[in-house]
Amino acid sequence: MKYLLLLLLLLLSGSSYCFAQYPGHGYDSLRKTMESTYHIEDSILITTPEGVTLTATLVSTKTLREKVPGILFYTIYTSPERALREAKSMADHGYVGIVANARGKYLSRDSIRPYEKEGEDVNTVIDWISRQPWCNGAVAMYGGSYSGFAQWAATKHLHPALKTIVPYVAAIPGQGLPMENNVFLTANYQWAFYVTNNHFTDNPVNNDNNRWQRMRANWFDSGAAFNKIDSIDGTPSPWWQQWLSHPDYDAYWQAMVPWKQDFAAIHIPVLTIEGYYDDGQISGLEYLYSHYRYNPSAEHYLIIGPYDHFGTQTGGTAILRGYKVDSVALIDTREITFQWLGHILKGAPKPAILKDKINFEVMDANKWRHAPAIEKMHDVTLTFHLDPSYDKGFHRLSRNADVKGSVMQTVNLSDKTQTSSYYPYPLVQSSFPGNDGLAFISDPLQEDIIISGSFTGNLYVKCNKKDFDFHVALYEVRADGSYFQLSHYLARASYITDRTTRKLLTPGSTHRLPFERSRMICKQLSAGSRIMAVIDIDRNPFAQVNYGTGKDVSKETIADAGEPLQLEWLSSSTIDIPVLRP
Repeated sequence: MKYLLLLLLLLLSGSSYCFAQYPGHGYDSLRKTMESTYHIEDSILITTPEGVTLTATLVSTKTLREKVPGILFYTIYTSPERALREAKSMADHGYVGIVANARGKYLSRDSIRPYEKEGEDVNTVIDWISRQPWCNGAVAMYGGSYSGFAQWAATKHLHPALKTIVPYVAAIPGQGLPMENNVFLTANYQWAFYVTNNHFTDNPVNNDNNRWQRMRANWFDSGAAFNKIDSIDGTPSPWWQQWLSHPDYDAYWQAMVPWKQDFAAIHIPVLTIEGYYDDGQISGLEYLYSHYRYNPSAEHYLIIGPYDHFGTQTGGTAILRGYKVDSVALIDTREITFQWLGHILKGAPKPAILKDKINFEVMDANKWRHAPAIEKMHDVTLTFHLDPSYDKGFHRLSRNADVKGSVMQTVNLSDKTQTSSYYPYPLVQSSFPGNDGLAFISDPLQEDIIISGSFTGNLYVKCNKKDFDFHVALYEVRADGSYFQLSHYLARASYITDRTTRKLLTPGSTHRLPFERSRMICKQLSAGSRIMAVIDIDRNPFAQVNYGTGKDVSKETIADAGEPLQLEWLSSSTIDIPVLRP
């Protein structure tokens, strides 16, 4: 009867409701099995200082007699059944478990504001937890993706009760999605509808893959402006338009999470869990890099291995995009999380895997390595130069610093049959994966090596336009001729030195493009393998097309393509690869 009244309330309020998310029999059955052992409150209303209402679920064991820490899982993906299971797991580990929903979700009647208000709202919930009679004054958080972002949002103005966070694959709005290095992506375009169409999640819309594939293809083939993509879909997307109005990483984005000196004030211990093939890895690791940059004494630990976005949150899968994962890489993320919480909140030992600050699995070596800092993940850096010498379809990736010359590249941006992609799927390919990109390949390795860390570089280029988007993809070319994708980097040239301010190129002049935010990887390469770097202009349905006029890229159309893009990549360009001794 309680949930029939809830449904009636939602219908009478005129709110959009996704019937698939009604608590239903699964929720009722779970709650019934729990009621004899657990104390359950599933309709807690928490009011923020500005009068916004948040909804929370609380679970504790009925045998609890002492004050204990409260553990918070904060989410925008409202599911009453999942909330019960999540809070129950916390209670089973000796805490009071709280799952709080973002504003506008579940019973909240306020507007849904993805990303924008979590710093305020999460701290309101933390404050509420810390003042409950059962709480000993300590609060901790954990969770992945949006929940990981919410933890970092809370640390921007750190509440004294928050003692630790455990973010997995944590998002940074504006630095992973909806844009990466200032290039807006369509890969997750439907997400705004998914989380804002109703008080739960709009699964049918999110799962309508044919619709989103058709939209991307129609937009790309049409040559229309990127900011018209919602018109091509047929449904306005106010949130998408809001985000597109901030192509700089400006104050709008900076207000959502810690930025620069904000990290200096974060003195709580942190355990970050990431994956080499997490699509949002640059976000999750950016928090770690910034934390150490502005607080060198930070107690910040990292676990990273061969996982994708969802696999990181569970501990990996035996097969990742066609690649057989090392057995030692498969972990239990949840168990490690609660071991960490026990260590921080109860004085228990650290998780056994944390033998140092940085803990990383060596792919194809079936072992974990440990280092005191990111820069200690490797022993040496191999510097390669772009050698214009050409043989059998490849230029050379040379260790010789004396190479001279350049490589020309012409790209007709008005030709929609000419596309490029760098996405690592599958990880192993039998044929050349670089489309029409410029491929630079090294001599065969004389011994086994481990590439460990993020590759960086300095590219020197002349071009005939004011801007362009490009990617660099790194591969192992095995002795059998197959290609294993190691890492990649995507960027807009005009933002490469400062993501907050666009600096257009001067056509005809030489420009240095330094880069460092590539995907972290750790993999053993066998003697006889070669290293290949593919450089190409980014043009595909999954991202903006930068036609190079210098105008707002979201407003450029195919009519702005003009003459083909001409690039001259100079041999003074370098690619630096971090190597660890086996």
